[in-house]
Amino acid sequence: MTGAERTPPLDAIEALTTRVSPAGLVPPAPDASALDRMFRAAVRAPDHGRLRPWRFIVVDGAARETLGDVLTDALRVRDPNVADAALAKERAKPLRAPLVVVVAAKIRDHRGVPPVEQIVAAGAAAQNILVAAHALGYGGFWRTGAAAYDEQVKRALGLAVEDAIVGFIYLGTPSVASSPLPPADPAPYVTHWTGPASTET
Repeated sequence: MTGAERTPPLDAIEALTTRVSPAGLVPPAPDASALDRMFRAAVRAPDHGRLRPWRFIVVDGAARETLGDVLTDALRVRDPNVADAALAKERAKPLRAPLVVVVAAKIRDHRGVPPVEQIVAAGAAAQNILVAAHALGYGGFWRTGAAAYDEQVKRALGLAVEDAIVGFIYLGTPSVASSPLPPADPAPYVTHWTGPASTET
Protein backbone atom coordinates (compact mmCIF):
# COMPACT_ATOMS: atom_id res chain seq x y z
CA MET A 1 0.00 0.00 0.00
CA THR A 2 1.41 3.40 -0.91
CA GLY A 3 0.87 6.62 0.95
CA ALA A 4 -1.46 7.81 -1.81
CA GLU A 5 -3.68 4.76 -1.30
CA ARG A 6 -4.10 5.34 2.39
CA THR A 7 -7.23 6.75 3.90
CA PRO A 8 -7.46 10.52 4.33
CA PRO A 9 -5.58 11.80 7.40
CA LEU A 10 -7.45 11.78 10.68
CA ASP A 11 -8.28 15.08 12.30
CA ALA A 12 -6.11 16.12 15.23
CA ILE A 13 -8.41 15.13 18.09
CA GLU A 14 -9.28 11.78 16.55
CA ALA A 15 -5.60 11.02 15.95
CA LEU A 16 -4.71 11.94 19.53
CA THR A 17 -7.49 9.90 21.11
CA THR A 18 -7.30 6.77 18.94
CA ARG A 19 -3.56 6.17 18.61
CA VAL A 20 -2.31 2.86 19.98
CA SER A 21 1.02 1.06 19.83
CA PRO A 22 0.61 -1.74 17.26
CA ALA A 23 1.55 -5.32 18.05
CA GLY A 24 3.84 -5.50 15.02
CA LEU A 25 5.06 -3.37 12.14
CA VAL A 26 5.74 -4.39 8.55
CA PRO A 27 6.53 -2.58 5.28
CA PRO A 28 5.74 -0.20 3.84
CA ALA A 29 7.41 2.36 6.03
CA PRO A 30 6.41 6.01 5.77
CA ASP A 31 7.66 7.36 2.45
CA ALA A 32 9.65 10.58 2.09
CA SER A 33 6.53 12.72 1.84
CA ALA A 34 4.96 11.18 4.95
CA LEU A 35 8.20 11.47 6.91
CA ASP A 36 8.44 15.13 5.95
CA ARG A 37 4.95 15.72 7.31
CA MET A 38 5.80 13.88 10.52
CA PHE A 39 8.93 15.94 11.05
CA ARG A 40 7.04 19.14 10.31
CA ALA A 41 4.63 18.15 13.07
CA ALA A 42 7.55 17.26 15.35
CA VAL A 43 9.24 20.63 15.12
CA ARG A 44 6.05 22.40 16.20
CA ALA A 45 6.36 20.87 19.66
CA PRO A 46 6.51 23.29 22.60
CA ASP A 47 10.06 24.59 22.92
CA HIS A 48 11.06 26.93 25.74
CA GLY A 49 13.57 29.46 24.47
CA ARG A 50 13.22 28.22 20.89
CA LEU A 51 16.36 26.17 21.34
CA ARG A 52 15.08 23.49 18.94
CA PRO A 53 16.95 20.79 20.87
CA TRP A 54 15.48 17.88 18.95
CA ARG A 55 17.45 15.75 16.54
CA PHE A 56 15.89 13.04 14.36
CA ILE A 57 18.17 10.26 13.16
CA VAL A 58 16.52 8.09 10.49
CA VAL A 59 17.64 4.46 10.34
CA ASP A 60 16.27 2.26 7.57
CA GLY A 61 17.33 -0.43 5.15
CA ALA A 62 20.66 -2.10 5.91
CA ALA A 63 21.48 0.62 8.45
CA ARG A 64 19.09 -1.13 10.83
CA GLU A 65 21.43 -4.12 10.89
CA THR A 66 24.37 -1.81 11.56
CA LEU A 67 22.44 -0.26 14.44
CA GLY A 68 21.79 -3.75 15.73
CA ASP A 69 25.55 -4.35 15.78
CA VAL A 70 26.04 -1.09 17.70
CA LEU A 71 23.42 -2.08 20.28
CA THR A 72 24.97 -5.53 20.64
CA ASP A 73 28.52 -4.20 21.10
CA ALA A 74 27.31 -1.74 23.71
CA LEU A 75 25.43 -4.45 25.60
CA ARG A 76 28.53 -6.64 25.60
CA VAL A 77 30.51 -3.77 27.17
CA ARG A 78 27.84 -3.18 29.81
CA ASP A 79 27.63 -6.87 30.62
CA PRO A 80 30.65 -8.96 29.59
CA ASN A 81 28.85 -12.10 30.78
CA VAL A 82 25.70 -11.51 28.78
CA ALA A 83 24.11 -14.62 27.29
CA ASP A 84 24.17 -15.23 23.55
CA ALA A 85 20.37 -15.24 23.47
CA ALA A 86 20.28 -11.73 24.94
CA LEU A 87 22.82 -10.53 22.38
CA ALA A 88 20.75 -11.97 19.55
CA LYS A 89 17.64 -10.27 20.91
CA GLU A 90 19.47 -6.95 21.14
CA ARG A 91 20.80 -7.26 17.60
CA ALA A 92 17.29 -7.89 16.26
CA LYS A 93 15.65 -4.88 17.90
CA PRO A 94 16.08 -2.42 14.98
CA LEU A 95 14.52 -5.01 12.67
CA ARG A 96 11.19 -4.84 14.49
CA ALA A 97 10.07 -2.17 12.01
CA PRO A 98 11.05 -1.11 8.51
CA LEU A 99 12.16 2.29 9.78
CA VAL A 100 13.46 3.65 13.07
CA VAL A 101 13.74 7.29 14.06
CA VAL A 102 16.07 7.95 16.97
CA VAL A 103 14.81 11.09 18.70
CA ALA A 104 17.42 12.89 20.76
CA ALA A 105 17.82 16.14 22.62
CA LYS A 106 20.96 18.13 21.81
CA ILE A 107 21.54 19.61 25.24
CA ARG A 108 22.76 23.19 25.46
CA ASP A 109 23.98 25.06 28.50
CA HIS A 110 21.32 27.73 28.81
CA ARG A 111 20.71 29.87 31.86
CA GLY A 112 16.93 29.95 31.46
CA VAL A 113 16.24 26.52 29.97
CA PRO A 114 17.55 23.62 32.06
CA PRO A 115 18.35 20.26 30.42
CA VAL A 116 15.13 18.68 31.64
CA GLU A 117 13.08 21.20 29.66
CA GLN A 118 15.11 20.51 26.53
CA ILE A 119 14.55 16.77 26.98
CA VAL A 120 10.82 17.32 27.51
CA ALA A 121 10.70 19.35 24.29
CA ALA A 122 12.32 16.49 22.37
CA GLY A 123 9.87 14.09 24.01
CA ALA A 124 6.98 16.25 22.83
CA ALA A 125 8.46 16.16 19.32
CA ALA A 126 8.60 12.35 19.51
CA GLN A 127 4.95 12.25 20.53
CA ASN A 128 4.05 14.46 17.56
CA ILE A 129 5.80 12.00 15.24
CA LEU A 130 3.76 9.11 16.61
CA VAL A 131 0.47 10.96 16.38
CA ALA A 132 1.23 12.22 12.86
CA ALA A 133 2.15 8.69 11.78
CA HIS A 134 -1.18 7.41 13.07
CA ALA A 135 -3.05 10.24 11.41
CA LEU A 136 -1.43 9.31 8.08
CA GLY A 137 -2.36 5.64 8.36
CA TYR A 138 0.92 4.25 9.68
CA GLY A 139 1.77 2.77 13.04
CA GLY A 140 4.50 3.45 15.52
CA PHE A 141 5.74 2.66 18.98
CA TRP A 142 8.28 4.21 21.34
CA ARG A 143 11.09 2.31 23.04
CA THR A 144 14.05 3.24 25.22
CA GLY A 145 15.88 0.70 27.39
CA ALA A 146 19.49 0.77 28.56
CA ALA A 147 20.75 1.54 25.05
CA ALA A 148 19.10 4.96 25.17
CA TYR A 149 21.41 5.94 28.03
CA ASP A 150 24.55 4.27 26.75
CA GLU A 151 27.47 6.58 25.89
CA GLN A 152 28.80 4.18 23.26
CA VAL A 153 25.44 4.15 21.47
CA LYS A 154 25.23 7.93 21.61
CA ARG A 155 28.67 8.34 20.06
CA ALA A 156 27.85 5.86 17.28
CA LEU A 157 24.80 7.95 16.43
CA GLY A 158 26.83 11.16 16.30
CA LEU A 159 25.62 12.48 19.63
CA ALA A 160 27.59 13.87 22.54
CA VAL A 161 27.69 12.16 25.90
CA GLU A 162 25.65 14.96 27.46
CA ASP A 163 22.92 14.63 24.82
CA ALA A 164 19.84 12.55 25.59
CA ILE A 165 18.22 9.86 23.49
CA VAL A 166 14.56 10.24 24.40
CA GLY A 167 13.36 7.33 22.31
CA PHE A 168 13.72 4.90 19.46
CA ILE A 169 10.55 5.46 17.42
CA TYR A 170 9.66 2.40 15.33
CA LEU A 171 7.54 3.18 12.27
CA GLY A 172 5.80 1.10 9.64
CA THR A 173 2.43 -0.39 8.75
CA PRO A 174 0.60 -2.31 11.49
CA SER A 175 0.80 -6.03 10.76
CA VAL A 176 -2.71 -6.52 12.13
CA ALA A 177 -5.47 -4.06 12.84
CA SER A 178 -5.23 -2.85 16.42
CA SER A 179 -8.26 -3.29 18.62
CA PRO A 180 -9.52 0.10 19.73
CA LEU A 181 -8.91 0.83 23.37
CA PRO A 182 -11.90 1.69 25.55
CA PRO A 183 -12.42 5.42 25.97
CA ALA A 184 -10.06 6.77 28.59
CA ASP A 185 -11.58 8.64 31.52
CA PRO A 186 -9.27 11.48 32.55
CA ALA A 187 -11.28 12.29 35.68
CA PRO A 188 -9.09 10.30 38.15
CA TYR A 189 -6.07 12.36 37.07
CA VAL A 190 -7.65 15.83 37.17
CA THR A 191 -7.94 18.13 40.16
CA HIS A 192 -9.05 21.75 40.41
CA TRP A 193 -6.67 23.68 42.61
CA THR A 194 -8.21 26.36 44.83
CA GLY A 195 -5.28 27.18 47.09
CA PRO A 196 -2.45 25.70 49.13
CA ALA A 197 -3.10 22.26 50.51
CA SER A 198 -3.82 22.03 54.19
CA THR A 199 -0.90 20.94 56.35
CA GLU A 200 -3.18 19.77 59.16
CA THR A 201 -2.97 16.10 60.11
